[in-house]
Amino acid sequence: MISFSDTQTEVRVISDHGFAKVMLNEDSGHKSLIATKKFKPGELISLFHAGTTSSRPTYLTVQVGDNKHITLQPEFLQYINHSCDPTAFFNTTTMELTCLKSLKPGDEFTFFYPSTEWDMAQPFDCRCGSPKCLHTINGASHIPSKILDKYKLTDYIQSKR
Repeated sequence: MISFSDTQTEVRVISDHGFAKVMLNEDSGHKSLIATKKFKPGELISLFHAGTTSSRPTYLTVQVGDNKHITLQPEFLQYINHSCDPTAFFNTTTMELTCLKSLKPGDEFTFFYPSTEWDMAQPFDCRCGSPKCLHTINGASHIPSKILDKYKLTDYIQSKR
């Protein structure tokens, strides 16, 4: 068992990528990418590239332009979940995943979905638990500028504002 917060949860390693592991919560079926080493703000976590490109968003794509959405490669990066208080940022101009907050082994990599999505294919009710939680996540086009100003956004999303 691995302890997350104050509860004991059965988790299993799905894959190991040196700096991170994909973990499966056996109880919920939820997958996440967990750090296995320390990272500092601004530090490069991983390079990435486009696996496939499509004209429409899906729950697995990242938006890089008008009607241009990519799947992430390496594929394990798809397990970086949303948080309204993110730990990582997908820079779609340089194709680099960078650290936003100090991370230690066992911390989850998270990103702010509207930082890469203008209008999401599958909006959802956020349960990230952060005091900064926006509750409904449906893309940057649905968030007031004064709130978006608090987040690091891709060049594409910045250009749409």
